Order: sequence, then structure tokens, then C-alpha cells
Amino acid sequence: MFALLKSLRKIMRPVGALTAVALLAACQTGGGPTINTGRAVPVALLVPGGSEKPSDTLLARSLENAARLAISDLNGAKIDLRIYNTAGDASQAAVVAREAVNDGAKLILGPLYSHSSSAAGVAVAGRNVNVLSFSNNPAIAGNNVFILGATFQNAADRLVSYSMATGRTDVMVVHDSGVAGELGRASVANAAAKYGANFVASEVYDLSQNSIVQATPNITKTARESGADTIIMNATVDGALPLLTQLMSENGLDPQKFQYAGLTRWDALPGTLALPGVQGGWFTLPDPGVKNQFEARYQAAFGEAPHALAHLSYDGIAAVGALIAAGDKGALTAASLTQPNGFAGASGVFRLKADGTNERGLAVAQIVNNEVLIVSPAPRSFLDAGL
Repeated sequence: MFALLKSLRKIMRPVGALTAVALLAACQTGGGPTINTGRAVPVALLVPGGSEKPSDTLLARSLENAARLAISDLNGAKIDLRIYNTAGDASQAAVVAREAVNDGAKLILGPLYSHSSSAAGVAVAGRNVNVLSFSNNPAIAGNNVFILGATFQNAADRLVSYSMATGRTDVMVVHDSGVAGELGRASVANAAAKYGANFVASEVYDLSQNSIVQATPNITKTARESGADTIIMNATVDGALPLLTQLMSENGLDPQKFQYAGLTRWDALPGTLALPGVQGGWFTLPDPGVKNQFEARYQAAFGEAPHALAHLSYDGIAAVGALIAAGDKGALTAASLTQPNGFAGASGVFRLKADGTNERGLAVAQIVNNEVLIVSPAPRSFLDAGL
């Protein structure tokens, strides 16, 4: 365990050092309280405990454990962690958020669900307290709410920039007609504009087998006529992805000519890696080295594997702890939380943006012969990434 801890700290140190330098040079503060960094800073952790769902109970425990693991890693910062259960309910989240601030909390970490996060943010908006939500929904970000969850925009930025680096400049999106699909399309369009790619076309399908079958000829025709060389999809492994990639390939969109790519994790189900239609495809994932070490340390400390979202709780504490350790009395203000060098977390580097969303350092993976290969490693700092 101690070897893993030392190794993880070694990986995380460069960003922490950059962060400290930036913080010591900064004096501007935004919305948020002033704190005494010489004393333990009260932080409220809102988890979905008390829910009728067993999965919420497991998740609540994992989020709390990860936060305590992060506190044990802090160097020179003291955090008084206080746990509040939301039962996964928005109205309860608002009640306990107000209670937490009345109890002296200077920052709220969580909740998870977007409706609960939005309610918590509104509940304390007039109290000069920021909320670091575990949600990945950019629609709730802004004002005093920051989201820590990985977004489609994170994946789209990484895929489009990598596509450009490999000489593929013409991007097409194939997406479902739901909210996630429209968000995926917008994310790729934003990434294309940011990195100078040509957003040449998009095609949409409804989430049914029949609709995907009927949409495939149009997808094929549009891809050929538009000159697309990279086709990005938001489909999931337990949804449309297996059928969609199979039909696209069978209808003449040869993956050897058209680069398939996904905004979701294509390794989420092991069986997906053996599908012919995904061979050669790209997707993004967190820094494997850092993530694996976090999971090993968590397992050693608590005797069980962490929930897939536990790293978000660790990240929130890591960010706040780095700011407090730097002696910044405005550590919990928007100006400090959004400092550009970012933070080292349990799955890689990340930073919060002024609009309440985030950027994460992701790796690009490719499926080759039924296995996942890293073709572009995750950056270890935003300076290394040229951002």
C-alpha cells in the first residue's frame, strides 16, 4: 500500500507543484468565502445515502471513502469533512445544503444527480458558497455550481484534436435523436471549431433497431458525399453501438478508410471488444496509470473496489486541499477553483472552467485485435498538453 501511495504521489506531484506556484502568484478572488487556512476548513459532502436504492447506498459509501482517502493524502491542509444524505432527492438535497451552510460549511462537494445538484446550488446561492457537483450534465453548470463529471465535450475535444494530429481533418457525427445525442453533436461541433477541423456532416437516428437499420443508407451516403474521414458517435456499448457499427461497416463504410470514434467508453462491456465493427475504433479514457493506482489504494484501504464514480469525490477534495495547502485564503472562491494549471486527481489531471464545466486530461485508446491499446497517452499537466 505504501509503495502505491508513494508512486501515486510521484505521478501527481508535477501538477501540484505547478498549482502551488500559480496560487502563490495569484491574489484575485471571485465568488466564495474567505477562509483561515491555518484551521480545519469545514466541507460538506452530499451523498445519495438514505435512498431506497441499494446502489445509492453503495455509491454513498464509496464517495465518502474516496473523500477520506484524499484527505489522508493532503500535505499541509486540514479539512473537516461533514457528511449529509440526500436520499437521491432534489428537495432533500436543497434542505441538507442549507443545513450544511448553517452548520458552517464553506464548500459543498456533491451531490451526484443533476436535479439534486441544481437544487443544492439554488439553495445556497445567496450564501456565498460554491458547489462542486459530481454531475456530468453541463446544463446545470454555472453561477455557484461546478461539475466534476466527465462530459461529452471532454471526449470530443480529445478525439477531434487527435484526429487533426493524425491528418484526418473532416469530421462527421452520427447520433441518436435524444438529449444525449444532441449534446454529443454540439460537443463535436464545438471541438471542430476549437481545433480547426471541418465539421462536414451529421446524421441522426431514433433509438430503436428498426430506426438504425433504416438510417444506415443515409449515414453511408452522407459520409461518402461529405468527404468525412472521421465518424464520431455517441452510441453506448449497451445501446446502439454494436448494431450501428456493424451496419455501417456492412453498408460500405470500411473502418480502414473511415475512422470510427466514440464519445463513450467502448470498453465498458468486455464482449464489445470482439465485435468486428469496432475494430480500429477510437475512444477516450482516463489516465490508466493514475486510475489503476487509485483503485489499488482504495481496495487496500477499504477492502473493496471503489465505485466507478468514487474518483470524483477524491478529485474534489484533492483540488480544495491543494488550494488550502498553498495558503490561499480565497481557496474556495471561483477565481481560485478555476485557476488554469488545474489539479491532479484520481484519474488524471483536470481543471474547472469559469462557466462551471471542466476539462480532463484523457488518453486516446484504439481497439486492435480485440484489445485496448493506448495510442495517445493522457497528459500529466495542462502545460504538457499545450492548453
